Amino acid sequence: MRSNDPNLLVATRRHFFRDCAVGVGTMALSSMIAKGERKDPLAPKKPHFPAKAKAVIYLFMAGAPSQLELFEPKPELNKLSGQKVPESFTQGKRFAFIKGDAKLLGSARRFGQYGQCGMSLSELLPHHRDIVDEVCWLRGIKTDVFNHGPAKCFINTGSPQFGRPSMGAWATYGLGSESDSLPGFVVLQSGPRGPRGGAALYGSGFLPSVYQGVPFLRGANPILDLAPPPGIDPKRQGEFTDAVKDLNKLRLEATGDPEIETRIAAYEMAYRMQSAAPELMDISKEPMKVLDMYGVTPGKPSFAANCLMARRLVERGVRFIQLYHTDWDHHGGVLDLTKTLDQICKEVDQPCAALVKDLKRTGLLDSTIVIWGGEFGRTPMGESRETIGRDHHPEAFTMWVAGGGFKPGMMLGKTDEIGYNVVENPVHVHDLQATILNQLGFDHTKLTYRFQGRDYRLTDVHGNVVKEILV
Repeated sequence: MRSNDPNLLVATRRHFFRDCAVGVGTMALSSMIAKGERKDPLAPKKPHFPAKAKAVIYLFMAGAPSQLELFEPKPELNKLSGQKVPESFTQGKRFAFIKGDAKLLGSARRFGQYGQCGMSLSELLPHHRDIVDEVCWLRGIKTDVFNHGPAKCFINTGSPQFGRPSMGAWATYGLGSESDSLPGFVVLQSGPRGPRGGAALYGSGFLPSVYQGVPFLRGANPILDLAPPPGIDPKRQGEFTDAVKDLNKLRLEATGDPEIETRIAAYEMAYRMQSAAPELMDISKEPMKVLDMYGVTPGKPSFAANCLMARRLVERGVRFIQLYHTDWDHHGGVLDLTKTLDQICKEVDQPCAALVKDLKRTGLLDSTIVIWGGEFGRTPMGESRETIGRDHHPEAFTMWVAGGGFKPGMMLGKTDEIGYNVVENPVHVHDLQATILNQLGFDHTKLTYRFQGRDYRLTDVHGNVVKEILV
């Protein structure tokens, strides 16, 4: 029967999409909910194959450390300092600030070789000498992007465009979490500001938001609005939480919206976190020798305190912990290659080394991957402002990885005599991402999520597992 009543047509159309299009798609889900089979989206899951690691700590040096001041002594660069870079190196290349005729800049830092592996380290990283044989050194990392925001996005999400899931989101989507009272993916920040790119760097993109990174704030109350309002006792709060959960379940049955399931899980998690989070943040029970090893001053927020917190989070079953430390963008001027680089290295050197040693001491290093690095490297050419610095350089830089089945004391990759290009064993960002997922038990080509009609993955259509660096 046909009607000319427009209101009836609108009502009929709404009825169709609500009760037919959406309802048919959620019949199976509604049946499961009715049987009490709804599963926690963060419940532990099995990977594709047995994993070498079950947790990741990503020490992200936001702004891009200079490999030429930290890890890459280049006598030839020092010899040619002040001369124009050969045109063959810069032809067709883009830079953030310098021009193609910029002059080469040698490093004033003293270097030595340390450990059985003979890794070169500068005077700026004395504590790294203690872990040189525990770390796998990747000296030929390459990326595709030369500006900070897109480059941070690329190394964290596999795409220079915002809106894709981060590595931590993919890890928790694939593995869930072993903690029932803390988020599966936690973010800790230090430095004067947050990283360029903001929450998109640790977001869940098109994955359900339960997998996004949860920033922990400094102090005894790390999560905003976690504590109950004054006058609300645990019994009343429990009754409220149960009532909200029941209402959300009814709506989930009607719509099948996965974000409602995320909301249910978030309420339940928040209720449990009210006791777990304050206990986590209280480091007063840590032995003084441990606090001293990290360089932690109790009650003072710092990168060192965040490194210690990362170990405590791994102990409690959190799957992915990412630490952001900013102000590595040493172009010259306010941020230069002298005093400001000295200071930031002092802030991170001891805690990073302590974290690796502490994880080994507690037996967690074998099952935990520790990653250290920024979004790209720095140019062999100088950038002249009020003081001398270096521009962004995506062609070659250094990162390190420890634990989780990576070969300790191995060095992979080699750059040319001035540190401009990788000449042996390059590792692309997508290769590193594929290798991290491999150690977590995943074939990176099969850890996918269907969105807008196609399957997406962290490595897009690229990436190869770097088998040479794996045990």
